[in-house]
Amino acid sequence: MTSLASDCSCIGSYPTSLRRREHHRMSDTESEAPVWHRQAPPWAHEASSPGPSIDPDRIDPDRIDPDRVDPDRRSRPWRPRAWITVTVVAAVVGGLVGAGVATELAHRDLQTVIKGFSPNSSLLPKVGDVQGILQRVLPAVVSIDTKSFQPGRGSLGLGGPAQGAGTGMIISPDGEVLTNDHVVAGATSVKVAVYGQKDQLPAHVVGTDPADDIALVKIEGVKGLPTVSLGNSDQARVGDSVLAMGNALALLGGPSVTEGIVSAEHRNITAGGGQGATSESLSDVIQTDAAINPGNSGGPLVNAQAQVIGMNTAVAQSGGGNAPAQNVGFAIAINNIKPRLTQLRSGQSLPARAFLGVEAETLTPDLRATYGFTASKGAVIVSVTPGSPAENAGVRVADVVTAVGSTGVSTNSDLVKDVEAHKPGDKVSVTVMRGTQTLQLSLILGSRPAGL
Repeated sequence: MTSLASDCSCIGSYPTSLRRREHHRMSDTESEAPVWHRQAPPWAHEASSPGPSIDPDRIDPDRIDPDRVDPDRRSRPWRPRAWITVTVVAAVVGGLVGAGVATELAHRDLQTVIKGFSPNSSLLPKVGDVQGILQRVLPAVVSIDTKSFQPGRGSLGLGGPAQGAGTGMIISPDGEVLTNDHVVAGATSVKVAVYGQKDQLPAHVVGTDPADDIALVKIEGVKGLPTVSLGNSDQARVGDSVLAMGNALALLGGPSVTEGIVSAEHRNITAGGGQGATSESLSDVIQTDAAINPGNSGGPLVNAQAQVIGMNTAVAQSGGGNAPAQNVGFAIAINNIKPRLTQLRSGQSLPARAFLGVEAETLTPDLRATYGFTASKGAVIVSVTPGSPAENAGVRVADVVTAVGSTGVSTNSDLVKDVEAHKPGDKVSVTVMRGTQTLQLSLILGSRPAGL
């Protein structure tokens, strides 16, 4: 995978060193692909902007999101954020048996600082409650086995067959299965193992959305299957109990289950694989400390009401390749998947996404107090992609976006959704606060570049 992009859902293209472990293929040996990343522009480059002054001496480490802080950089001019390194959960499990679980990292120098969180034990589900959740959800969790052709395999490097495994969740009684695109990408054969059944069932890919790492698979010739209940991820809160389920490491005997909490909301990551694999910029994802392992891709992240609030997709790594981050996993919020289902079911290619070309984060009370932003709410611009519609319109770092057209922006997630509600080529007005000034900037949205 390459670099971390802006608002991972396509409002921008800004690097975060994230990497998807593309696919663990059967009998493959693991090797780390070249690292690609860009440097974040220092705030000093925007010194001419009349926006808020960013004084490094005013930075209180306890008020900055700890997983974005590089302690070695606190004495330097403060940069918008230090991005964590992310590896997409191995969609295709192969090379794990006998070879161990190898990891790939995109950014060798980045260290992630994680502040511990101790949830109130009274909020955690009791053993009986967990078992009740599992009885309702596990029957609808499936294992997905794929076969594909992988270029470069074999002694002559001419390519050869590869196998892999991932996870899915049944969303309709007639066999519709939701999973990650990287689980089935390039598959020439797809088979699904339904919980409690010995034989695998043939299946085919109905539709995919590679940009958001979503795919819909259909099990052939079935009816009356159990289904998961899709919840409302907007109602998830930090500290909520969750269960992650999936085909971890392709172990025999059914899905694995891990327990944790929602560690953070509204994360923006770009995840991808090395060796020429594409990347996906994913916005508004849920961070969890429930263990996510290779093979869990496409499995459900479930709340205490047995509702799916996310699809397990990525796991973080840090420290240059030898130090996996502890319990930092990511799931695509289910509310970002639901709007895609109609087109996935039709088999149509999803249309090009509108592209603004910024990276932003939600303006919080802490940011307002620390850096003197005058806006009461909005999305703070932390980078602008060169040559993007945003740059051409005059959007600057430290601007606070408060509206897109007539729609207000209160959070970074709002900005992403407001841009995605438009089509490439649409002319929109973006309202920003720059210091004490309110500006209306007109621009024409572009098309999101491939891999962003």
